[in-house]
Amino acid sequence: MIEIGKAILSRDIIEKKFVCDLQKCKGMCCVEGDSGAPFEKEEIKILEKDLAKILPYLRKEGREVIEEKGVYVIDWDSDFVTPLINEKECAYAVFEEGIAMCGIEKAYLDGVTSFRKPISCFLYPVRIQKLKQFDAVNYDKWDICKPAIKNGEQLNVPVFKFLKDPLSKKYGKDWYKQLTLVASELKKSKDNL
Repeated sequence: MIEIGKAILSRDIIEKKFVCDLQKCKGMCCVEGDSGAPFEKEEIKILEKDLAKILPYLRKEGREVIEEKGVYVIDWDSDFVTPLINEKECAYAVFEEGIAMCGIEKAYLDGVTSFRKPISCFLYPVRIQKLKQFDAVNYDKWDICKPAIKNGEQLNVPVFKFLKDPLSKKYGKDWYKQLTLVASELKKSKDNL
């Protein structure tokens, strides 16, 4: 385990390789799972404020679920999560050429909202568990991401490098610089064995 600021990270974040391969996985992380994607409370406020701008980017089924259930629901674990369509795909998921993508992110990329997507989605395959005194930051291995693991290994891109932007957004650029220094030191010590 590695401690940086208020986060304790699994070494897998430095040692495992990962780069999404949407052509192979088809964005199934937006479709599969036992619950919606977790929201942070601040994200819900931004989403509620910008919802009218985001709705045109969503499918009819997604808009209907959001109208019926709200921009978020509370799951069995008492987390604020995205509502699901028929207990399957995220209400914010849209499909292009058979690939699931985030409708919120499409609105963000068009400049109509400052909210990119839930940080839990942006950080995947990293999952954060908030504990009293620190965040447990872990690599989440999921079968549907086998193409991303293979792609990351071929490109030799560690999880933390693939997630530079979301990790910097979550913990700050200085925190991310510390992480890269720790990763460099671990690599040097491993190479010297």
